[in-house]
Amino acid sequence: MCGIVGVVEGRGFEVPRAQMQAALAAIRYRGPDDQGIWSEESVTFGHLRLSIVDLSPAGHQPMFSADERYVITYNGEIYNHNELRAELDKESAHNWRGSSDTEVLLELISRRGVEAALKKVDGMFAFALWDRREKRIFLARDRFGEKPLFYAVRGEGLAFASELAALEQFKALDLKVSRDNVARYFTCGYVPAPFSIYDGVFKLPPASLLTWKAGEQAKIVEYWSIDEMARGAIAERRPMGMAEAVDELDRLIQASVAERMSADVPVGVFLSGGIDSSLVTAAMQKCASRPVTTLTLGFEDPRFNEADHARAIAKHLGTNHIEEVVTADQARAVVTRLGRMYDEPLADSSQIPTYLVSEMARKHVTVALSGDGGDEGFAGYRRHFATPKLWHRMRKVPMRGAAGAVINATPVSALNLGLGFLKGFTDRYGAGGDVGPTLKRVAPWLGATSLINLHELSLEKWPSNEPLVPGIGYLNGRDHGFLPESEIDQLCLHDMRNYLPGDILAKVDRASMAVSLETRIPLLDPDVVRFAMTLPEELRMKDAKGKLILRELLKRDVPQEMFDRPKTGFSPPLESWLLGPLREWAEDLLSPARLESHGLLDTQRVRDFWSRYQRGGTMEEARLWSVLQLQSWMAARSL
Repeated sequence: MCGIVGVVEGRGFEVPRAQMQAALAAIRYRGPDDQGIWSEESVTFGHLRLSIVDLSPAGHQPMFSADERYVITYNGEIYNHNELRAELDKESAHNWRGSSDTEVLLELISRRGVEAALKKVDGMFAFALWDRREKRIFLARDRFGEKPLFYAVRGEGLAFASELAALEQFKALDLKVSRDNVARYFTCGYVPAPFSIYDGVFKLPPASLLTWKAGEQAKIVEYWSIDEMARGAIAERRPMGMAEAVDELDRLIQASVAERMSADVPVGVFLSGGIDSSLVTAAMQKCASRPVTTLTLGFEDPRFNEADHARAIAKHLGTNHIEEVVTADQARAVVTRLGRMYDEPLADSSQIPTYLVSEMARKHVTVALSGDGGDEGFAGYRRHFATPKLWHRMRKVPMRGAAGAVINATPVSALNLGLGFLKGFTDRYGAGGDVGPTLKRVAPWLGATSLINLHELSLEKWPSNEPLVPGIGYLNGRDHGFLPESEIDQLCLHDMRNYLPGDILAKVDRASMAVSLETRIPLLDPDVVRFAMTLPEELRMKDAKGKLILRELLKRDVPQEMFDRPKTGFSPPLESWLLGPLREWAEDLLSPARLESHGLLDTQRVRDFWSRYQRGGTMEEARLWSVLQLQSWMAARSL
């Protein structure tokens, strides 16, 4: 894994060499093993290397193609690079300088062109490519958005980087926080692509190729379409028995895992004891010639500790199991570092254990496989069942939109006084506390116009009827795209298109790269994802239980009683932290002075919410966390 950064200078955009050095230093953790800078005329590419495949100097970047037409700075792994190398050799002999996947990618581009090459590679990546003949730059990102890539066009120049922390060093960009995108952040809990937290800086969307030349508009095309994949998969759907489906899925996952185990450095796997990580571990063990290394993080608090389950599965599979236990103090210490660790605000408190397990894993391995992606592909979230159920109930309610409007217009105090009898309902759909705040939160749901709309409204970090950015109403930013007939398909595809890259993959990338750890995700292999979309609903979900086929596959290697239990996971006890050891930290970030210093948020609304929270009037930690993460991010940059 690596960090990349670069510029194409032009009128109105110049970057001194010292700022390029500062940009590389800002993301040094992404590639501590090697550094390279290449410049020619108006172009400068920088690269930070975490050596994974071909540890020799032959893997040094930026790298030239054999014909010296192209220069690349590349972050990622091409899992099928050996197959592609053999294919290229069959066409014509090539004098390979080393064994890196970067060199294979360059040669493939030289022979096929950029877009055709992208259609053939299977991997996670982000790269910049300079065509020295045409004076043109190409930026590309992998199919599902595992690896990040930001860019900005200024004047007649362009800048790009793996993280915003690098672009922050380029003074000519004159970065300013986007109020619109702050509003989108409070809708989603992350800033959705193609937007970033800064005005005029964009995320390249997954599966996209950007082409730019000075004097021209940037052109972005999809080289692969998740919608077309889903359309094709659903069209091929046929009746299928569970045994047949499990056999095929077993073959696909083992192939994916085997590819992702290839490395010239130690490789392990995160094992939480849940279905997805246990499945990946079992597949690794079948592919390996010796016990694989399993990595488990335990917690002192027994409410969140699943280490015993993971240990039992590791023993059953015969892995080399490594386990560490962290204290509450260690977990809380991470909180104050998140604002700098994440280059954009991210309102997902599981970022804490994700960082902790990455930190622990890096002591033993350089690459770790994970079970991410299973929920999105195989209907694993509770909302995949609960949201359609709620939608069908709501559609029967007369004048529900009017009811939502009445709740919106009624003061919280009046709702608390007059509708206290609804506390049972609010406890179910909120997090406890007074009735009024929870009714305010769910009021927008009553105006939902579709299942997907309800899905999005229920996931809001801050309710759309209480906009937090003055003067800016509801802004979404999510990509809807193709909506299949099946409700489960709709929700899975929506999460795969939005929540997966925006939240899950960004969270894992930043947490793992902060400690120079590469993570690989076998369940996001394109063949695995496509197969998931071909499955009839009854093979993915039954009796409000998702990931049915994954459970059936895992039963072949692990006794059902070892994994078939309610999800626990480490959801930080934010209430006790924010009202206890982290109260002073929260109060500082939410002080009127800090809130008014940047003028992005409605100070009074935030202060009122914080006051109610401290009194126990609302227990919506996720809502409060979203504000704290924005404030923490701002404070880390003295904004």
